[in-house]
Amino acid sequence: MKLATLRVDGGTRAVRLDGDRLADLGYDELGALFARDDWPTVAAAATGQTWPVAGADFAPVVPNPSKVICVGHNYTNHIREMGRDMPGYPTLFPKFADSLIGPDDPIVKPAETDALDWEVELVVVIGKPVRRATEQQATDAIAGFTVMNDISVRDWQFRTIEWTQGKIWDSVTPVGPYVVTPDEVGGVRPALRVETVVDGNVVQQDDTGTLLFDPVHLVRYVSTIIRLNPGDMIATGTPAGVGHARDPKMYLVGGETVVTRIDGLGACTNKVVRAS
Repeated sequence: MKLATLRVDGGTRAVRLDGDRLADLGYDELGALFARDDWPTVAAAATGQTWPVAGADFAPVVPNPSKVICVGHNYTNHIREMGRDMPGYPTLFPKFADSLIGPDDPIVKPAETDALDWEVELVVVIGKPVRRATEQQATDAIAGFTVMNDISVRDWQFRTIEWTQGKIWDSVTPVGPYVVTPDEVGGVRPALRVETVVDGNVVQQDDTGTLLFDPVHLVRYVSTIIRLNPGDMIATGTPAGVGHARDPKMYLVGGETVVTRIDGLGACTNKVVRAS
């Protein structure tokens, strides 16, 4: 299944993709749907109101997750381009709901930065509560996958050795359009092509099958530290090709169209605009 949160009539609705229509699932957003133990049955059986896919205004797939955990340095080529050693453990940092925007919303470049960067990421979406997960529990907890552009404010990120201040800027992180269940993408360790395209030029391209720490490993690792709730997200890291690692460096200045896409999941397509 492909599931989404759709903006409609001044609110949002959880929906399922049915051909060229989006069917209402009876909940305001996907986080509320995933809180049900039987959400897969509910999502598959629902036959509510429908809306056309054409012109759909997608919200972040889960607008208000209790947490978003991001992973740095998880593709070998990206680790090398950033001049780092291969990590023995996942490098984690948080992101917050206030950072998230819809998959087609404009990215407003913060006036405080001259180093705005792109990062396509495969995102794990959690479908049931889990803590200190076993291999099977971690597998069962994965509701599906989506796409994120983990926009980074590099000049703030590298002010200190801790990255968070460069990763949590308000309303700059597109995520969506769909949560796609594992059965549609080859399971919980999918091998999917990921890429970023800026104004028609491919700047990132890799395969999620090359992740150093795969989705199941990350659910186990993160859930050892903190409980994962339905609707929570784990962004699994970005491949080589970020603007900060180029020579000369290449950043988003405003006016660009950035497409971050993953085969089988869809794409975020965002216009970068300057803050007024």
